[in-house]
Amino acid sequence: MRVATFSIAGERRVGLVDAEGETIAPFDLSVEAAKGGILGLIERNGALPRTLSPLPLSSVELEAPIPHPRRNIFCVGKNYYEHAHEFARSGFDSSAAAGAIPKDPIIFSKVPESVVATHSKVLIDTKVSSAIDYEAELAVIIGKEGRGISKEDALDHVWGYTIVNDVTARDLQGKYSQWLIGKSQDTFCPMGPWAVTKDEFDLETAGIRCFVNGDMRQNSKISLLIFDIPTIISTLSQGLTLKPGDIIATGTPAGVGIGFNPPKYLKAGDVVRVEIDGIGALENRFSEWAQ
Repeated sequence: MRVATFSIAGERRVGLVDAEGETIAPFDLSVEAAKGGILGLIERNGALPRTLSPLPLSSVELEAPIPHPRRNIFCVGKNYYEHAHEFARSGFDSSAAAGAIPKDPIIFSKVPESVVATHSKVLIDTKVSSAIDYEAELAVIIGKEGRGISKEDALDHVWGYTIVNDVTARDLQGKYSQWLIGKSQDTFCPMGPWAVTKDEFDLETAGIRCFVNGDMRQNSKISLLIFDIPTIISTLSQGLTLKPGDIIATGTPAGVGIGFNPPKYLKAGDVVRVEIDGIGALENRFSEWAQ
């Protein structure tokens, strides 16, 4: 099923999106339960509430599936072969000395406050960075708590999937040994447009694409990840308890802005669209921060 967090008449709700993407049927959740977005469903352990009469999707405002995650978003760097090479060549990769292809998953995070919805503005603060880049990514949403999870059991802990644009200030990423500052600027984690449950998403066949102003920049398959999703979940859970609602961005394919010569950085007015087969499209316009 496709589940969206949305607002209508100033109230946050959670609903079931129909197959054509034309209507949304609100779940019969209390206002309090809907505050966390789809967390209100995840925490019910599969016991779904009834749905109410459907509304036209065009009549509501979509929010990020989890508008404010409880913890930082876990992210995996350099997780497609061609992207690992383009990033190592870019001069911004503080891990390049260890080789272009990582031996183990590179994990970093983005703060919860960086999350925005599809069609929300992503803000460029030119006083802080002049090298803003896009990264199309599949995000995993954890549904069951676990620690020391084996690869064989990892997918049992997945609730579903959504789309993330891991927007990055490349100059800040290159300046600091850790990536958090360059990855966690305000509005730098567009997420959505909704989430799909794991039973409706095919990890083996799904394609991932990114367009900037209609120009395709990234085009790959989720199956081409260097470290697959079971490996990522197992790695993260060694000594760290994963909790329901945790979000893991799994890495981006080749074709990011720094992969071009000269780099193709984003500017105010640019529109970035990320598509993943079986989920949908996440689209955001970039705007200059109002000083």
